[in-house]
Amino acid sequence: MLPYAQLMRLQNSIGTWLLAWPCFWSIALGAPAGTLPDVKLLALFGTGALLLRGAGCTVNDLWDRDLDAKVERTKSRPLPAGTITPFRAVGFLGAQLLLGLGILVQLNSYSIFLGAASLGLVFTYPLFKRFTYWPQAFLGLTFNWGALLGWAAVQGSCDWAVVLPLYASGVCWTLVYDTIYAHQDKKDDVIAGVKSTALLFADHTKPWLSAFAASQIALLAVTGHMTDAGLPYYASLAAASGHLAWQISSVQLNSREDCMAKFVSNKWFGAILFSGIVADKLLQ
Repeated sequence: MLPYAQLMRLQNSIGTWLLAWPCFWSIALGAPAGTLPDVKLLALFGTGALLLRGAGCTVNDLWDRDLDAKVERTKSRPLPAGTITPFRAVGFLGAQLLLGLGILVQLNSYSIFLGAASLGLVFTYPLFKRFTYWPQAFLGLTFNWGALLGWAAVQGSCDWAVVLPLYASGVCWTLVYDTIYAHQDKKDDVIAGVKSTALLFADHTKPWLSAFAASQIALLAVTGHMTDAGLPYYASLAAASGHLAWQISSVQLNSREDCMAKFVSNKWFGAILFSGIVADKLLQ
């Protein structure tokens, strides 16, 4: 079973957290004033994030198994290493998607259709690194779909004035953390012919990251305004802004270890914002 756990990246939980936080933010924002977010929905979306992240990693590795063999950090993954065959990986992918469907059908009909609409992104985003320097933007569109889905699961439909700025803020967030992540592989990516924002921005990465971070915070402020958020929300937003500023100012883009450490730290950004949303809802 170990190779399949590695295929899902169970040894590294950060991807699941990055997928789950936009869902959790949205569920908490959609909760009635004076209440905690729905625990059952949080559990369903947390489990769904684990499964969808695993499915996304499986899809990514199926598309990229030849490229991964050329990159030092990824050549030991189960598919390029040969510990799992592509045929077995496809079967495993089907099992993950079936379990994910079991979670999705427990939601309302609007959410079922909205969730199903994300599958096209899940299956195609690994391809974008082959022909655009902006694969991180397409990853952002995929990873932050929960910003739409969480609200729909609570409310039965989307309030676009709330969820669109929340979704767009998540895309900006992904551009920050995944550009930092991509700097780990920039030398190998040149050899393999893979594109990324890390290669595109090069020595100008930090100004670009600062612009994305500022856009993210501004969009989250819009979300707060549209939900009549109070002081706890904006206090958490200020703290989260400080976290982003620390990441961007201190990251050593030529150090794989530091890039990974800063990337992983984004789980705390998600936690800071979530705690502010929950506290604000309870005090409304």
